[in-house]
Amino acid sequence: MKTVLITGANKSIGFETARQLLQQGYYVFLGSRDMQKGQQAVSQLQAEGLNQVEPIEIDVDDSKSIKAAREELGQKIDTLDVLINNAGISGTMPQTSLETDITVFKQVFDTNFFGVIEVTQAFIDLMKNSPEPRIVNVTSGLGSLTLHNDPSWKHYQVKPISYVASKAALNAYTIVLAYDLRDTSFKVNAVDPGYTATDFNNHSGPGTVPDAAARVVKAAVLRPDGPTGQFFSDDNVPETGISPW
Repeated sequence: MKTVLITGANKSIGFETARQLLQQGYYVFLGSRDMQKGQQAVSQLQAEGLNQVEPIEIDVDDSKSIKAAREELGQKIDTLDVLINNAGISGTMPQTSLETDITVFKQVFDTNFFGVIEVTQAFIDLMKNSPEPRIVNVTSGLGSLTLHNDPSWKHYQVKPISYVASKAALNAYTIVLAYDLRDTSFKVNAVDPGYTATDFNNHSGPGTVPDAAARVVKAAVLRPDGPTGQFFSDDNVPETGISPW
């Protein structure tokens, strides 16, 4: 049975991603920075008959928490097949380049960028034991520098700077991580789940959570001949699913 760790999985897209992977036969470690909320999420899935799941406490902003989660997981399994870096924050709004306080930048980067790096580095040894390891970094179409320079793009005027910058940095990390693992069986990709109605955006997005999670799951279950080092987003080019960086 393949195993997967999903950060920020106690609600919204992360939770639905866990549900869909459970339905495909994966064993899910449902990451949550609040253990009580994580257990509640697990109980809900188990009530649906999805029993191959357990909570794991992990706060991606906290190095000690990440280390403790790695030690806990290492006591349970020798191999981690999939890592989904899903946890993320938008930061206090509004955000402009000249007026956003530096503390907002630091908070957003701690979660959306530095947290991803630290989690990936912490669990990479378990992933190297997998014959088909997959890393999925949940990003945003707002992380595309190319699209932000295109006045015809439908989100051209949406530029919350700390969030945009953190996701652009995450995209860059994805490219280099895929390159560094190019001679292995790893598949490393960035996935934009789309503008989805969740607590993250006060349910303002037009997309549905199941559709968003399905995009993440698609990258998590890639076959050996699947792509790596790509930025998938149905928001921009649905015919290919590949978005410009």
